[in-house]
Amino acid sequence: MDIRGRNKIDPSFNMSSMTDIVFLLLIFFMITSTLVTTNALDILLPKASGKTENKKSVAVSITKKLVYYIDQKKISEKNLEKQLIATLSKYKNPTIVLRAEEGVPIEKAVHVMDIANRNRYKVILAVRPK
Repeated sequence: MDIRGRNKIDPSFNMSSMTDIVFLLLIFFMITSTLVTTNALDILLPKASGKTENKKSVAVSITKKLVYYIDQKKISEKNLEKQLIATLSKYKNPTIVLRAEEGVPIEKAVHVMDIANRNRYKVILAVRPK
C-alpha cells in the first residue's frame, strides 16, 4: 500500500494571484494620484500692458501696552482715524500694514480694521515667519 502518493503537496508557487494583486494596486494608485492633482485650477490670466504702480503702505503698530504708532510716530487711540486719513489722503489706493504684538487684544486690531474698512483702505496683517 502506497499511502504517500495520494496526499502529495505541490511545492511550486502560483504567481497568477500575485500579478493580479500588483495590477490592482497599480490601477488604484494611478487613479488616486490623478484625483489629487485636480485641485489646481488651469486659469489663463490676462496680460497687462501697463506697469504696476507702487502703492504707498503705512504701518500701524500696536504694542502690548496698547500704544499706537503710525510709521513709528506715537498716536493716541482717539486720534488714530484722523491721523490715518490725513496720512493716507495723499496717496491713491493706500494700504495699511497692521503690526500687532503678541498679547494685544483682538478688539484693538479689529478696531484698526474697522477704520480701514470705513475709509476703504486695504489692510495687510504683518506676521513673523516661523
